[in-house]
Amino acid sequence: MEAAQFLLVCPLAGLAGFVDAVAGGGGLISLPAYLMAGLPAHVAIGTNKLSSALGTALAVGRFARRGYVPWKRALVLAVGSLAGSAAGASLALGLEEGTFRAIMLVILPVTAAYLLWGKGLREDRPPFPPGKTFAIALAVALGVGLYDGFYGPGTGTFLILLLTAAAHLPLATANGTAKVLNLTTNLTGLALFWLHGQVLLPLGLAAGACGLVGNWLGTAFFLDKGAKGVKPIMLGVLGIFFLKILLE
Repeated sequence: MEAAQFLLVCPLAGLAGFVDAVAGGGGLISLPAYLMAGLPAHVAIGTNKLSSALGTALAVGRFARRGYVPWKRALVLAVGSLAGSAAGASLALGLEEGTFRAIMLVILPVTAAYLLWGKGLREDRPPFPPGKTFAIALAVALGVGLYDGFYGPGTGTFLILLLTAAAHLPLATANGTAKVLNLTTNLTGLALFWLHGQVLLPLGLAAGACGLVGNWLGTAFFLDKGAKGVKPIMLGVLGIFFLKILLE
């Protein structure tokens, strides 16, 4: 392991933590950083799970202290997200990636247009009755979990968007819930990669420390700016994702 790997990965992990805390999608920054540092793909993914999980755990704690994590609902949704992720992994074996990429090249501009001109991320949307809110949120958890198992990048961003737009959750509650779901899938993935020896512990912990700082700053930024701060960062995440798919 070389010092240059730490110098490359750690600052980008900090930036990824900030972005992830505000709008989700930090993995679009951190995972390429590990790959650019020369790590094999599976080691990069496993080590990224470690650093991401540390930062996301901090974000969950900060949102929870503010009362933005409805724990009973979030934990049930986490089970749904895991079920969807398992189904998505199975789907990945039967569907060509090129077909899925073509679908995403349509979905991403539509999502960006919704952010720009629609009513996305509004914090004053009229709430649904609790039963309807739960049913829609569970469908979102299953659907995005399916996507996460099949492909993965931008999962947190899509969770926040759909929990606000479809389930009418307030933005802060949607973000807090999304962080719980992200943490659950990160820890599950980390356990699997760890068991197969695909986690580089020193680099992952160092990057995780930088990610903690980024998540702390990002959470503070989100709690201060709200929707005004989320929208431009979320558009940036979607733009990076679109370019990534287009250039693959």
